[in-house]
Amino acid sequence: MASYRIISSDNHVIEPPDLWVGRAPSKFKDRMPHAVSMEEGDLWFCEGQQIGSTAAGATAGLRFEDPGKMGTTVKRTEHNRPGSYDPAEHVKDLDIDGVDASIIYPTTGSVLYNVQDTDLLTAICQTYNDWLADFFSYNPKRLKGVAMLNVDDVGLGVKELERCHKMGFAGAMIPVYPPENHLYDQPEYDPLWAAAQDMGMPIGLHISSNRADSEFADPANYRPTFICNADYWPRMSLSDLIFGGVFERYPGLQVGSVEHELSWVPHFLDRIDNTYRQRSEEKMADGRFRGDMLPSDYFHSNVFLGFQEDGPGVRDRHIIGVDNLQWGSDYPHSEGTFPRSRQIVEEVLADCTEEEKVKIAGGNAVRVYNLD
Repeated sequence: MASYRIISSDNHVIEPPDLWVGRAPSKFKDRMPHAVSMEEGDLWFCEGQQIGSTAAGATAGLRFEDPGKMGTTVKRTEHNRPGSYDPAEHVKDLDIDGVDASIIYPTTGSVLYNVQDTDLLTAICQTYNDWLADFFSYNPKRLKGVAMLNVDDVGLGVKELERCHKMGFAGAMIPVYPPENHLYDQPEYDPLWAAAQDMGMPIGLHISSNRADSEFADPANYRPTFICNADYWPRMSLSDLIFGGVFERYPGLQVGSVEHELSWVPHFLDRIDNTYRQRSEEKMADGRFRGDMLPSDYFHSNVFLGFQEDGPGVRDRHIIGVDNLQWGSDYPHSEGTFPRSRQIVEEVLADCTEEEKVKIAGGNAVRVYNLD
């Protein structure tokens, strides 16, 4: 049995049906995400659009028992695993799973980045953050929250980041891909990068959190072809950050691709360096990098990567960067590794050295998220 610490850098909560309506500012109470019980199951709706099931935590571990039924058998809120919404039960499940600490992202909250009314989205984020702060306060040493930020108005986003930092959040998430007219290489985001750097708050780009219109806007449109190519979005955003000189200006900033796995990275690193070498200075948006720095150097120093079971990616860890890798279980989602996380971590990292295992299984998360 492994002796190293295991930290899941990508756990989730399943938001209770009354989270937003029960805590909403009166101005938005009638427009907040709410649950509706229908014949086909208990479903989330917001602004008249279906945004998923409230029972996303009901099939944890089913992949090991009957993978053909993943995501299809249980549709009612009351069947969610209690640890998905109860912090005491969440900690118990960490013990069952052999996991020392949980870095927590939303479930329904991620797809809510498609809500187009920016004031409503801000209220959604703030309301969720208040609830999650209560959740992780139960055991702040083992439960670490990642705040939702709306950065349509960067100034308001920075204020929310500051508020969440004071409440004890370990990091924050922003859309994995922003609107086309507000890409992450634009100077308007500099106050956000500066604040995240100064407060030591890593920024996550989590799967399904697109702000721009995409198939993630409506879960009914999900199809295997789209899901297995979801790494397109972090590649675009990370490229903008790198070529826009963001990491050169803010060397302490950490930005992560979360739940997009790893195998795409070696080719991506080759392509960004190749593009940089073949483009003359006048064709680069902000000129050339200092000294002999290459885009891949900034990737290695400023990007972290959340993954679950990507064997080929772990095989290529020396190209990707051992210090960039963070394992996550995706608890309590149906495709997650609960309750066999420790076994799976040992299998995935079997060819790694002990030092590499320590880093990938938990040490890198400790460093990036500034954990005790």
